[in-house]
Amino acid sequence: MKHYVIVGNGAAGTNAADQLRRLDAEAKICMITEEAFPFYSRIRLIDYIAGDIPKEALVINKGQWYSNRDIELRLGVRVASVDPVSKRVLTGQNEAFSYDRLLLATGAHSFMPNIPGVEKKGVFTLRNIEDAEAIRSFADSAQHVVMIGGGLLGLETGNALRRLGKKVAVVEFFSRLLPRQLDVPAAGLLAGTMTKMGFSLHLGRKTKEIVGPDQVKGVVLESGETLPADMVVVSAGVRPNMELAASLKLRCNKGIEVDEGMRASSPDIYAAGDVAEFKGVLYGIWPAAMEQGKIAGSNMAGVNAAYEGTTASNQLKVAGIELAAAGNIDAECASESRTFQEDRVYRKFVFEDNRLVGCILQGDTRGFQAMLRLIRQKQDVSEYKDDMALKDFDFNAI
Repeated sequence: MKHYVIVGNGAAGTNAADQLRRLDAEAKICMITEEAFPFYSRIRLIDYIAGDIPKEALVINKGQWYSNRDIELRLGVRVASVDPVSKRVLTGQNEAFSYDRLLLATGAHSFMPNIPGVEKKGVFTLRNIEDAEAIRSFADSAQHVVMIGGGLLGLETGNALRRLGKKVAVVEFFSRLLPRQLDVPAAGLLAGTMTKMGFSLHLGRKTKEIVGPDQVKGVVLESGETLPADMVVVSAGVRPNMELAASLKLRCNKGIEVDEGMRASSPDIYAAGDVAEFKGVLYGIWPAAMEQGKIAGSNMAGVNAAYEGTTASNQLKVAGIELAAAGNIDAECASESRTFQEDRVYRKFVFEDNRLVGCILQGDTRGFQAMLRLIRQKQDVSEYKDDMALKDFDFNAI
């Protein structure tokens, strides 16, 4: 009987465990996580902060899911070290778990830039349930909130706090919002809508200092302007949790380097999700974590499967506005494209050699799944290219 140990219970670890059980009915599967909760939705932390859902609704896989699959889940347990010679995982509680194959799905943590004053009371990042609880609790006594970072997480967190009645300012180093998902016209449209909603936007600005005695009182920009703030949320991206990888001396760059089978550089050790780097890419998105976890689970069970990469894509609401983006968004408008813009709707399709390579759908996300399929399949769309941006184009026709 094989023994599988998975460190981490996010999307990658959970999909790996599920795939292992499907392929190996007799194996012993153990998942170990520092989290206090079973697999939950990080995406919906925003809804919890806004008060739309209770904390319990965040959990995707409750206890029954694990018991039905005979998966041992160890919550609130820190893995202290791994001995690759004896193939044992050692925890901070002095427990030892033997493995035949090990998956590191340790995820990532919020990056805190070196800004003077980040240690003050009232400064937060958002990555897990504990962070969301702390933000929600502190927001009760806050009025002015500054979001440092104009990416997806920053804008969504800011909108949740705006809905709670807070005055929200966004400071973004780039000259536009969502620089990874939107080009200049789309970002300008979004900025105009958010300004009308009450957001104060400070684009192309850099934070110099967070000021206040012990608690936040303001945010000073390098331009010299001081924004009033009794609460700051920093959204400056994430960094992989690499401690175990370093102790194992795995081959690493930005993350743990893996091959197409999600194998790391040490025998019988695999990596998936936010901590895994495939062909120089750290994906950091839910679909990639799910796919990588499934691929890792297959190969750990002895069934060959190859990961070929994931098309970068996002689909969500930003300040209540439907948004979807995938592939090459052609932010510099250097490629061939077709666009449509009307009121709060902006749609852009980017082409290369008569193949769709990217898209932006804002305010109207019809056809997004069809667009993803076309991008992945590299299908020739010359027959439809000139019509795709038309207002009433039927995407089911492709």
